[in-house]
Amino acid sequence: MEPGEPREPQEPREPGPGAETAEAQVWEEAKIFYDNLAPKKKPKSPKPQNAVTIAVSSRALFRMDEEQRIYTEQGVEEYVRYQLEHENEPFSPGPAFPFVKALEAVNRRLRELYPDSEDVFDIVLMTNNHAQVGVRLINSINHYDLFIERFCMTGGNSPICYLKAYHTNLYLSADAEKVREAIDEGIAAATIFSPSRDVVVSQSQLRVAFDGDAVLFSDESERIVKAHGLDRFFEHEKAHENKPLAQGPLKGFLEALGRLQKKFYSKGLRLECPIRTYLVTARSAASSGARALKTLRSWGLETDEALFLAGAPKGPLLEKIRPHIFFDDQMFHVAGAQEMGTVAAHVPYGVAQTPRRTAPAKQAPSAQ
Repeated sequence: MEPGEPREPQEPREPGPGAETAEAQVWEEAKIFYDNLAPKKKPKSPKPQNAVTIAVSSRALFRMDEEQRIYTEQGVEEYVRYQLEHENEPFSPGPAFPFVKALEAVNRRLRELYPDSEDVFDIVLMTNNHAQVGVRLINSINHYDLFIERFCMTGGNSPICYLKAYHTNLYLSADAEKVREAIDEGIAAATIFSPSRDVVVSQSQLRVAFDGDAVLFSDESERIVKAHGLDRFFEHEKAHENKPLAQGPLKGFLEALGRLQKKFYSKGLRLECPIRTYLVTARSAASSGARALKTLRSWGLETDEALFLAGAPKGPLLEKIRPHIFFDDQMFHVAGAQEMGTVAAHVPYGVAQTPRRTAPAKQAPSAQ
């Protein structure tokens, strides 16, 4: 054939032996190529059903006070425009930031001990922001070297309907109404508040403190107090000492923490475990403490420390513990913890809550 002379059209040929193998090899090589494009320092995200999933709103993870003011006073379009203009400026850390950093510290230890396990914390950024704001959030996450790969940005709609799809074990938000929606859906949730002053917390050990009634346990005992007073409460607890309390909204989260703790215990690291849990309750040890401890035991759970305060303020004890987060159902205790520099989270569950309106007024969604 002379150069430039057109070729005769070729009949298509049936794939010969080994063609499928060759194609599979091409796909495998392509997969390796694209896998190599991913940053080597970041681990693979676990499957949601295998992990302990913590969903955090953008206003819980970062401080967005100025952005929220613009949203409230000038509307969503100005808010989005401001975010686009400032997308290369990272947000300042918010109240959930130290908690998230502590989760990642635990993950590093778990991956050292169990390289192939997906039983780790998985953090999801759950926000009703519009997708246009996503670049600034991604830039902020990369700026602080956080490992948050999963985003849920709902463009003004409530993100609550997605929580179960993510197998959420705990939802933290700065929006109290969203938290109530989550609690009503049976999801462990709390409204997180910034402390009044900064306190140094552990960089190597996750510390989580829980109130008992209406947080880990049901509000059964609080109903007795409200209806009949303390004396009747003490009588009731003594009579029912061996009857476990029903579970409260955060029982499942304590259970997840306990499961991860046991992974360290099985390696002989009980005393060096990077997760520590605390029960901080207004109950009195002598008159009503036994039922709380026996309830935990009946669930196969425990806390590393149990502090029975018999009605004394919780703030000074929390200042000594320095937890990354403290959960309580009463705003009185949340405020006391804040004053002492503790990141506190309100669990809107049980009889102690302010009665809800039957038909709440409609309002614009916050830039959560």
